Amino acid sequence: MKGECYIRNKSLIMTIKVHPNARALIFDLDGTLSDSLPVHLETWNQIGKKFGFHFDPKILLEMTGRPTIEFAERIVEQYGLAEKPENLVRMKQESFWKSSHLLKPIEEVVSIVKSSFGKMPMTLGTGASRTSAEVQLKALGLSEYFDGIVSANEVTRHKPHPETFLECAKLMGVEPKYCQVFEDGILGIEAGQKAGMIVTDVRPFIKYGEWAIVKS
Repeated sequence: MKGECYIRNKSLIMTIKVHPNARALIFDLDGTLSDSLPVHLETWNQIGKKFGFHFDPKILLEMTGRPTIEFAERIVEQYGLAEKPENLVRMKQESFWKSSHLLKPIEEVVSIVKSSFGKMPMTLGTGASRTSAEVQLKALGLSEYFDGIVSANEVTRHKPHPETFLECAKLMGVEPKYCQVFEDGILGIEAGQKAGMIVTDVRPFIKYGEWAIVKS
């Protein structure tokens, strides 16, 4: 059973809303709560300079929601690097964490978190590592808003498999059909639909700044 896709009708002026049937909320992190993609892009560019390749930003668009190790495996294969993917992951994550002060909140979605706090359970369902998720939430001042985090470390089957979001539902004790997922990634949207949840594609509501140039 596929979940409902709840997005903006572009002929109307609307904002992101909590669906009336929702009893719990699940948020993706990168590109949904955190305007982190420019920082991810810059850190991958730094690695590209180190190893002599030009990082293709389309990789970020295609693989948003996947764990960093899979990005690294793709890069090793695509650019023919003689480097272990695990080493790229370590360098990428350390560089990203050091740059966490550059992260900006996506206010259109963060406003939902803050207005729903204390009214219904909320979890974070992300393809990022546990450490990356915690670093970002701290940098954005959102650490105290969530009842739990399901990161790449807590699941074996990543987006577009629904395991991440189903684990979020279990943490909150709410049936999947009453959970609303806020996502920006194609793989995450598919995962939410496979979980039978209410799915909100946040992209039509958001101004991403410089990242919009990459997306176009």
